[in-house]
Amino acid sequence: MAQQWQDWWNQARHDLKHAEGARRDGRHDWACFAAHQSAEKAVKALHLAHGQEAWGHAIVSLLADLPMPVPDAQVEAGITLDGFYIPARYPNGHEEGAPFEHYGPIHSELGIRLAGHIHDFVRQALAEF
Repeated sequence: MAQQWQDWWNQARHDLKHAEGARRDGRHDWACFAAHQSAEKAVKALHLAHGQEAWGHAIVSLLADLPMPVPDAQVEAGITLDGFYIPARYPNGHEEGAPFEHYGPIHSELGIRLAGHIHDFVRQALAEF
């Protein structure tokens, strides 16, 4: 488990690149979901670096369970990104319409930016080891 955090961190960075590509391709629903996944995996990497496992998909909960203080801006980013976890993928996530009909460039830009903020937080925390 000691080195597994690096695999999670590398996958988090890869997922963020995927989100950016999906945004460029106009697949904003997938960009939003990939941004969420990227942030989730980044926070899980930080848990693993601290020697603890983390379960679940709610970024807010994952941040709350870290053994360090988390800035309010990261928590707010997690709240927004958590809103992309289910509705961006499932047709029953909205009252009507397929997920791709509910997400556009503003959503994907926001998701990628917020995931980037969480990456910055995790990168800084990992550098302090």
